[in-house]
Amino acid sequence: MEIVNTVLQQMSSLKKPQRCFIRVLLPLLMCLRGRANFRNLSRYSDYHEKTFSRWYRRAFDFTEFNRLSLLPLSEDTAVTLVAATDCSFIPKSGRHTEGLGQFYSGGTGRAERGLEISTLAVVNVTENTAYHLSTRQTMDRPDGEQSRVDRYLHHLQQDRASLPPQVRYLVADGYYSKTRYLQGVVATGLHQIGKLRHDANLRWLYQGEQKPRGRKRLYDGKVSVDDVSRWTLAGNMEATQVYTAIVNSPHFKRDLRVVYLVKRAGGKVKTALLFSTDTSLEAMTLVTYYKARFQIEFLFRDAKQCLGLNDCQARKEQALHFHFNASMTALNLLKLEDRQHQPSGQRVISIARWRTRKAKAHLLERFSSYLGLDFNDIKSRPDFDEMCHYGAIAS
Repeated sequence: MEIVNTVLQQMSSLKKPQRCFIRVLLPLLMCLRGRANFRNLSRYSDYHEKTFSRWYRRAFDFTEFNRLSLLPLSEDTAVTLVAATDCSFIPKSGRHTEGLGQFYSGGTGRAERGLEISTLAVVNVTENTAYHLSTRQTMDRPDGEQSRVDRYLHHLQQDRASLPPQVRYLVADGYYSKTRYLQGVVATGLHQIGKLRHDANLRWLYQGEQKPRGRKRLYDGKVSVDDVSRWTLAGNMEATQVYTAIVNSPHFKRDLRVVYLVKRAGGKVKTALLFSTDTSLEAMTLVTYYKARFQIEFLFRDAKQCLGLNDCQARKEQALHFHFNASMTALNLLKLEDRQHQPSGQRVISIARWRTRKAKAHLLERFSSYLGLDFNDIKSRPDFDEMCHYGAIAS
């Protein structure tokens, strides 16, 4: 792939052997059939399975690779970008795997034994898609060391500088709405957008006349979501009423822009309470940014179903880190290639379709090399794309 070669050339610190390995590995993950373990990778390449095992234990700066590959996106002034973070459960058995522990699995709704990864992504709100920036494994350490929230915050602090410069907001789900995490996000120069509990302790800001003497009055009672008379109706979005207000949170010790969503359907009322540390952010924009957060879930889904995110057979932390980032980076490259092929604004991406296309192209290249044919002539044929898409599902 041209984008792989372009980015690797910009990473001048890489040695030639590692550059050649990455140039083979990333396209290989896109066309692989079956599990993405060392033995199966060796079946589709000229590298031995032990070679894959050795290179997986070598450090490679995937964060820098992704930053460079996303430069054209960050330089596009027509798109709006925000950052998003979330975790995902990775099933793993065995007794000697580093980081093995009890982590919450969204698939089963309970804690299970396995691994967990924390991912920092860049979300293109305009085109409604997400791109992976960095993934780090959540290590299950003794209670005396850092908490998991501290590790999630440390992940953000490590890779904050690699985010595009126009990113001002970090969007996360309700689990990250904790004082320590929010203060850490603000300290990095970002504003956090998240979700609050329905019974969150919030106070109205006092707007009336102040006494001529004495301490100024700051607050005017506790916020109640049952009474929307003091809220401002910002508008409607898909049959959902959007109320907003600037209130104070004693828990976070700061003022917040809070949005209260109310949706009535079938005699039932569904509500949600969103917030932002940026009090100047418009309510409808806040809701749009929070909805875009869900795109990070598609990163996990596509990487697990199509790029072998769950398939690493290694047990060492360095090798696992390499595999998780390699799978997510390969997904990035497919999304970036899709963005180049589709007209602006149309971002219906089928990773399964792209995987079929890459597998067929890889097979045609193999046939041409064995038969002594010029693959460049085959690629230049007008029906080459049609051959590659044979058997692919619709987008």
